Formats: sequence, structure tokens, C-alpha cells
Amino acid sequence: MPSYIEMPKLADTMTEGTLVKWRKQPGDKVAMGDVVAEVETDKATMEMESFEDGIIHELLVQIGQKVPIGSRIAMVLSKGEKPPVPGSVSTPAPTVKTAAPSAAVAASAPAQAVAASPQANHAASGARVKISPLARKLAKERGANLASLQGTGPGGRIIAKDVLQAKPGAQASHVPAALAVAPVPVPAAGAGDQVIPLSGMRRIIAERLLVSKTTIPHFYLHIEVDAAPMMKMRAELNAGVDPTTGVKLTVNDFVLKAVVAAAVKVPTVNAAFNGDSILQFGSVGLSVAVAVDDGLVTPVVRDAHSKSLVAMSLAVKDLATRARSKKLKPDEYQGGTITVSNLGAYGIEFFDAIINPPQAIIVSVGAIVKKPVVGANDTIVAGQRLAIGLSADHRVVDGAVGAQYLAELRRLLESPALLLV
Repeated sequence: MPSYIEMPKLADTMTEGTLVKWRKQPGDKVAMGDVVAEVETDKATMEMESFEDGIIHELLVQIGQKVPIGSRIAMVLSKGEKPPVPGSVSTPAPTVKTAAPSAAVAASAPAQAVAASPQANHAASGARVKISPLARKLAKERGANLASLQGTGPGGRIIAKDVLQAKPGAQASHVPAALAVAPVPVPAAGAGDQVIPLSGMRRIIAERLLVSKTTIPHFYLHIEVDAAPMMKMRAELNAGVDPTTGVKLTVNDFVLKAVVAAAVKVPTVNAAFNGDSILQFGSVGLSVAVAVDDGLVTPVVRDAHSKSLVAMSLAVKDLATRARSKKLKPDEYQGGTITVSNLGAYGIEFFDAIINPPQAIIVSVGAIVKKPVVGANDTIVAGQRLAIGLSADHRVVDGAVGAQYLAELRRLLESPALLLV
């Protein structure tokens, strides 16, 4: 019997991949570990390796086709094996899976499609489910099937994180009355309108940010920083750099370094809510928001607290370049503990960002603006001001802690020499 190469799961959020390029053709030998194709996930374009040995007999997927994970994409025969008689082996064409409906969409389904509640499922199983009170509350609100959840808490206990990260298949179609609100209908497309299908990246962004805004209690704090000292030091450092070999520092480099240094000083913010506990990270994984053609990615500078200002600059530039060309590896956009989103280059002076779950804070950075400020002896002078916002998860960070963190961030940016030691 022939064997098949299947679409693997190349990233934690991947549900399907787009075949970008075949690296093997019919008749080519293939061994386990050989790169057979290039696949675009929701975050990057990655090389796909074979888990089969043999000879490629048939390619079942065309370039540009979207393929759900686990679908067959190529037929492989052993040496000397004859191809199967057409029709004797079922090789269904890959089909694009439909995304799981949101709560609002599910609420509009017919009443007969509503399944039993989580409690009913539990009762039917006859087994006692170990679950924290908060996780049980979230499961009830989200219509999660407790029997389908895998607990990661002590002794296999289901905690809030397990409910929030449950795959669509672990969700019952039950929707609580509090969420049973019909969605606002979208007008039918008319002449001149364009219907743009969601890309994998845009769908993941929509899902994660909806979870963030509906399950994380955000609060917001803001400061205005005197950017003149930072701008002066940046100009002095860049003036002595060989433009052909040296690193030109940006405003964002200083901000990123200060964000990390302040988190080391106030480690409470470098954490995540973990159901029955708070996980405080021992290192800072800095997620940096990078705009790409069809959305946003947040590559991670690992162990950012141990990097110098120049090393931070080089790391971020490299990650941003490869993010825009979709060349990031999965471990390069996973495991962040704090995110920075900077819209200053777009002329935005101030904004509040949405937390990147499961992190506890995100720092929003605006443009440096020249404006009149009150100087020494109450004189009005021209100043350079930078607005910075903090969006925080109130389950992890209290207002006073957020204020302490921003105060440290301001201190570092207004005394930028501290970032060099």
C-alpha cells in the first residue's frame, strides 16, 4: 500500500497551511527529514519535512491551495512498488476547514442545535471532574464541555487557562443566555464592494484579541516622558558610528531596552495569570509588534534582560525583517512575557493597546511631539514629549504596581545613560 505525506502542524495556532512551493516532484526520491515543500502558516513560511521514505508518485495539492493539518498532500511509493489502480485507494482532495463559530454566531443557531450544559455533560459521565471555581465559572460562560478538557493544574485539575485555551472541539454548542445576543447583520455586498476572505493570520488575530478583551480585565495608565535627554544621547551615539558597519540606534531601541530594564526592577508585571496562581517569569521575553502585509506578528527577543542596547537593536531588526518576509521559526514568536507596540512612526501620539494573552501587560508607545512645557522657574520652553500607555491585566497587576512600573520606565528614559550600564 502507498504511504502519504500529510500536512503537519508547524505552529501552535496553525489549523491549515498554504502550499507555497514544492521542493520535490513526482519521481524524486525522498527520505525521512528531506524538505519536500514550503508551507505558509498564519505567521511564517516554513520548510516542511517528509516523515516517509520512498519515491514521490503523485502530488495531491496544488501551489496556492490551503490544506487542513492532517490532510494528505503527496503519495509516496516504496522502491519497486507499483502505483495503486485508480479508484482502489481513497485519496480525498483536501478541503478547507471552516473556522469554529464565535459565541455571537453560535447564538443565532436554531434552538434544537443547543447541546447540554457542562454540568449535564459532567453528570452524564458519572465521574467527578477536578476543576477550580474560576475555571468552572468560565466553562459555564463559554459553554465548554468539561469532559473534553485536559487539566494542567495540580493533580490534573482543570484551571482557567485550560478553559481559555481549549480547542474549538472542546466547546459545546451551548451558549449562556448572557451571551445569547444576535450579531448585528452585515449588509449584503453590493456593486463595488469587495469581499475579502480572512487569512489565517487575520483569523488568529481576531480570535486571540476577542478572547483578550472579553476575558482579561484591562485597565489603563498613561505617562508623558521628557524625550529630550534620550534624543540627545541617541544623536551623540549615532554620530560616532561608522554608517557602513555600525548600528544606528532608533528611538524604539531605547524604549525597548527601558521597558525590559523596568520589568527587571518591577518583576511583578513580568507575569501571567494561571487560574489558581500567578506565574512570575524569571526572564524577560520581549514581544515586539511588527506590522506585516496581512496583519501583525509579535516576534520575541528571548532573555532580553541580558542584552545590551546594541544587541537589542540588532535582534529586533533581524526579527522584524524576517517577520515581514514570513521567515520566522515557531519558537521565535512564542514564549513572550511582555509586549511593546509602537505606532510613533505612523504619527500616532497616543493609544491603548490590547493585551497579548497570556501576558499581563502591553506597553503602547506614541510619537515624540514638540510642544511648549513648563521649565525651570516656571518658564515656558519648547520640549519634546513622548506619550506611553500601559494596558494591564488587573488579575495580576494592581494600579499601584502599574504606576510603579511606569515611574521606573520614565526614570530610565529621562536618564538614558542608565541604559548603557
